Amino acid sequence: MDLTVKNKFNEYRKIVDESLDKYIEVVYPESIYKSMRYSLLAGGKRLRPVMAIETALLFGAKLEEILPSACAIEMLHCQSLIHDDLPCMDNDDFRRGKPSNHKVFGESTATLAGDALLSYAPKVIIDKTPSSVKPETILKVLNEFFIAAGVDGIISGQIVDIDSEKKKISDKTLDFIYEYKTAKLFKLAVRAGALIGGASDKQLSVLTDFAEKYGHAFQIYDDILDVTSTLEELGKTPGKDENAEKSTYVSMYGLEKAKQQVLFLTSQACDILKSNNINSDILQGIVSNIVEGIK
Repeated sequence: MDLTVKNKFNEYRKIVDESLDKYIEVVYPESIYKSMRYSLLAGGKRLRPVMAIETALLFGAKLEEILPSACAIEMLHCQSLIHDDLPCMDNDDFRRGKPSNHKVFGESTATLAGDALLSYAPKVIIDKTPSSVKPETILKVLNEFFIAAGVDGIISGQIVDIDSEKKKISDKTLDFIYEYKTAKLFKLAVRAGALIGGASDKQLSVLTDFAEKYGHAFQIYDDILDVTSTLEELGKTPGKDENAEKSTYVSMYGLEKAKQQVLFLTSQACDILKSNNINSDILQGIVSNIVEGIK
């Protein structure tokens, strides 16, 4: 990602951070709001909200029209991370370089904070999206949100991931995990942006394909980092996939083939944008970040 694109990305990221801070204030009962804010404002790349913003702006939407949905998507992502770190799930003591939510607030509060973010996010879409966005468009975005958040999305990805521990799984099962646990949220981001921007059905389909390729590449890259990075670099405990005996692209095919697959998928993602005249330095830059990390 070159400097100009990086600066633009960081500008979007700053706007998202400021909006998240504004959307959730600490009121009574303070403990739950503090727990929500702790994880939500702990940093992070903000890839998903930035992708939503960039996609919406590409099709002529205004920033204030997409910003509530972009922040809601980040709340959903944060909820999944809080729950993912719980001892009953992937059991990680660190997230984004800081103690996990349950290590600071306890398991009960962390569980409830995740639940709270999950239910608060669609309220932000409803309450904060300006009237310039048609109600039927907001309903479409909400429908996309609930699909990604529920059993048709990340929940199914998580349960199959858990059920697959200490087992030999098929390529089809691994693809399902990557699709539902990871790619679904990237699809949500670009589809929400496209809907609010008024993209055509063809453009919506193209962006969905792009997000699917990117989501799979992103997850394989994350698997690679799990075996090649330190706690300081990764922000969470490295080596957890191997310790939990999880099946990943790396464990099934080896590190070098995993790198080759990331390069193949990212090339496909970029080709999808280029061949369909979707000219976005931000989306291309987000993909190139993974490529640079591999090389």
